[in-house]
Parts: sequence; structure tokens; C-alpha cells
Amino acid sequence: MSAVVVRPARPRRWPARVVVLAVLVVITAWSWVAVDVDLGALATNFSNAQNTLVQLFQPDYSFFGETLQPLLETVQMAVIGTAVGCAVSLPLSFLASRATNPNGPLLGFVRTVMNVVRSVPDLLYASIFVTVVGTGALSGVLSLVLFNLGILVKLVSEALDGVDRGGQEAALASGATWVQADRVAMLPEVAPQYVSQSIYVLELNIRASTVIGLVGAGGLGMLIDRVRTFYQYHYLSLVILEILVLVLLLELLSSAARKRLVR
Repeated sequence: MSAVVVRPARPRRWPARVVVLAVLVVITAWSWVAVDVDLGALATNFSNAQNTLVQLFQPDYSFFGETLQPLLETVQMAVIGTAVGCAVSLPLSFLASRATNPNGPLLGFVRTVMNVVRSVPDLLYASIFVTVVGTGALSGVLSLVLFNLGILVKLVSEALDGVDRGGQEAALASGATWVQADRVAMLPEVAPQYVSQSIYVLELNIRASTVIGLVGAGGLGMLIDRVRTFYQYHYLSLVILEILVLVLLLELLSSAARKRLVR
């Protein structure tokens, strides 16, 4: 006779899921009450937004000439911020990775500094630099550089942590220094991810450079702040449309570049 195979009973996981769901519902409800969300007020005041919405759906294309210089400045800020941020972030990424930096105290110091840099919003950086160097594109570029460092160092260092270290170990065994082993074995492995993340950061910078301009850091943000102050929403609609077109074009460019990297 063949032995009867008894399958073990499937563990009952639904009680844990119910508890997790209940906790999420309680936290959401507590947050809802704490910030005093009032849907009734939204419905009551919606009529006040009708005129604004009408203007937003009627962009004034005669304002296009006024937007060209700020639009170009926004792109220039994003390009410079990306270039400088990517150049500085690459060596810092190797110092922030356990796989490429054997010095424990230096590793901890770099990671701590990068955590602090990443925790500060780009808008706050822009506000600080505007008070230090004044309004204009320079404040925006400096803000974007720090904004980029926090993102790129984290992403690239984590990519380095996941790379196969066989080549690095072989180079170290043959007498190479850590810098030489990292350059020969680890850099080629992480290069595609680094380029891909750099393109992603350029996309972020286009959006961020628009936002930080609201506090005087140059670009389209300053123009947005001006037309918004005077309630010129038909002009604001054109600026939003231009940002949308710019982001879509950049998305197409970055997608094509990523496909070439995959090949």
C-alpha cells in the first residue's frame, strides 16, 4: 500500500492582515481628523474657483514670448545642476558603499552627511541660497546640486552594494589597491545604472527647477509667482502647458537613452 501524503494545513494569515488593515484605517482616520479635512467646505467654495478654472483652460498664447527666457533658464539650471551633481556624486557613492569603502569611520561619516543632505527639501535649499547669494539662477543651481547629491549617492551606492564582487576580489588578490580594484571591477558594473539614474535626475531637475523658482531661485518659477500674484491664470495656463511639453519631450529622450543602455 502506498502511504497517504497529508499536506500541512495552510497557515491562517487573515487575522494578521485584518489587524494591519485596521491599524491603517485608524491611522488614516486620525490623520483626517487632525488636519481637519472638510469636504463640505470644498463643495461650498468650488463656485469661487469657476473663474480661475475658465482662465486655466484658456491659455493666452500671446504671452509665449515672455516665457522663452525663463523657460531656457529653467533648462539651463537643470542641465548644470545635473552635470555638477552627477560628477560629485560618483566618488561619494563609492565612499558611501560597504562594497567599495573598507574604512568604517569614513563610510559612516559619508552616509550620515548624505542622509542629512537628502532629508532637506529642495525648496528649503533654494530659500537658504536665495538669502546667501541672492535671487537668480545661481541659487537654483546650488539647490539642485545638493538635491541631486542626496538622490544619486543613495541610488548608486545601493547599486554598488548589490554588484557581484568577484572581479574586485580578484583585483585585490593580485595586489591592486581598493581604488584601483573599484575603478577596474566595480565602476564598469555600475556604469549603466549610474547613467540611467543621471537621466532620471535630469527629469526631476526640470520639475524641481520650476518649483524652487517660486522662492526666487530663477527660471519659470519666478514667472509663475509673478503671474499668480496678479491672478493672471490665462498666462499661468500657458506656462503649465510649456512645462508639460518639456517634461514629455524629456521623457521620450530618457526612454530612448535607457533602451540603448539595455542593449
